[in-house]
Amino acid sequence: GFLLLKHLRFRIMTTIEAHQFAQCITCHAWSPDQTMVAFCPNSTEVHIYRFSVDKWERVHVLQKHDQIVSGIDWSVRSNKIVTVSHDRNSYVWNQEGSEWVPTLVILRLNRAALCVQWSPKENKFAVGSGAKTVCICYYEQENNWWVSKLIRKRHSSSVTSVAWHPNNILLATTSTDGKCRIFSTFIKGVDSRDSATSLASDAKFGEQIMQLDLCSSWAFGVKWSPSGNTFAYVGHNSTIYFIEDVGPAPSAQTVAFRDLPLRDVMFVSERMVVGVGFDCNPMIFAADESGLWSYVKYVNERKVAASSSKYGSQFSEAFGFGKLYGQSKYGVNTDTVEPSKARGGVHHNCINCIIPLKKAENGSVKKFSTSGLDGKVAIWDIESDADFSL
Repeated sequence: GFLLLKHLRFRIMTTIEAHQFAQCITCHAWSPDQTMVAFCPNSTEVHIYRFSVDKWERVHVLQKHDQIVSGIDWSVRSNKIVTVSHDRNSYVWNQEGSEWVPTLVILRLNRAALCVQWSPKENKFAVGSGAKTVCICYYEQENNWWVSKLIRKRHSSSVTSVAWHPNNILLATTSTDGKCRIFSTFIKGVDSRDSATSLASDAKFGEQIMQLDLCSSWAFGVKWSPSGNTFAYVGHNSTIYFIEDVGPAPSAQTVAFRDLPLRDVMFVSERMVVGVGFDCNPMIFAADESGLWSYVKYVNERKVAASSSKYGSQFSEAFGFGKLYGQSKYGVNTDTVEPSKARGGVHHNCINCIIPLKKAENGSVKKFSTSGLDGKVAIWDIESDADFSL
C-alpha cells in the first residue's frame, strides 16, 4: 500500500568517475549482466568499461561514427549494442570473440539521429531524429541486414525521445514541437496481432493512435509504466505530464514545479516516477490512492516543505541519501535543505539520462543509473524492508 513507501530508501551505490576521461557524457547503457557500461564521452566514440577489482577499467572503444554519438541501447536478450549519431547513421554491434563488429543500418535520414531504444522483444528498435522522422528498424533474414521503415509527416520538429509500450507494438514519441504522440509500429512478418492491444489490433504501420498537445514548450523523456497503462513525459516549462487510459479519451494530469526543467523520466513502479534534469538531482513524483500525481521531493532531501497533497507528510522521510563512494567517509549531510537553494550532491551538472539497472519480476525498478554533463555515471539502489514489495 501507499503507507509502505515510508520504508523505501534511495542510496548511492557507486559512481563511475568517467570525467577523468570525458568532461560530459551524452548517453549510457548497461550490459545484460550489468558488469559493463557503455557511454559516449561527448565524442564520436563509445567507451565500454568493466569493473575490475576495485576500479572501473576501459576494455573497448567502439569507433565507427563520424559525429557525436547521441544514443546507445544494449539489448538484454541478444547482447547487441545499437548506436545512433549526429552523422545520421546507426550501427548494430555484435560481439565476436573479444571484438565488437558493427553492422550499418540504413536510416535514410537527412538530419541527425537523436535517440534510440530496443523494443521489448528486441526484434526492432526505434530511432528519433532531427528530420521530424521516426525510423523503425528490424532485421531482414533473407538479405541478412537491418532495414528501416519510416514514420514521416507526423512531427513538426525534432523527435527528442522514443519509448516502447510493453506490447512491442505501440511507440510513444516526444518532440520539440511540444507534442507527445502514440504510433502503431506493426510490421507484417515481424510482429503478431495477438500481442497488440485493442488500440493497435487493427492499426497499420505508422498510424497515429493519439496526439497530446499539453505542453507549451519542447517535450522530452517519455516513458511507460511497467504495465503500460500509464506513461509520462516532461516539458521544458518545468512541467511533467501523466497520461492514463490511453485511447480516444485519455485521462491527463499536469504537475508543475518551481525548479529547473527535467530532461528524462523513469517509472520506478506503477505509482512512482523519478525525473532528472537541470537541477542535478533526481526528483520523485508519486500518485496517491485516488490516482492523483504530485511532486514529492528531491532524492537527497530529508526535510521538505509541506506538500499540497494530503499524503505529502508520509513522504517527508521516505527517501534518504547515502554516501558517495570515493568521497568523504562521513558522507554528505543533507538534514536541512533550503528550498530556494540549488540542489546537488552526486551530480554537479545537468542529468540527461536515467535508465533502469535491475528490475523485479513485476517490472518495478530496484536499481537505476544516471549520467550527466559532469562526466559521471551514478548507480542508485532502492532498499526496502523484507515485508515491503515494491
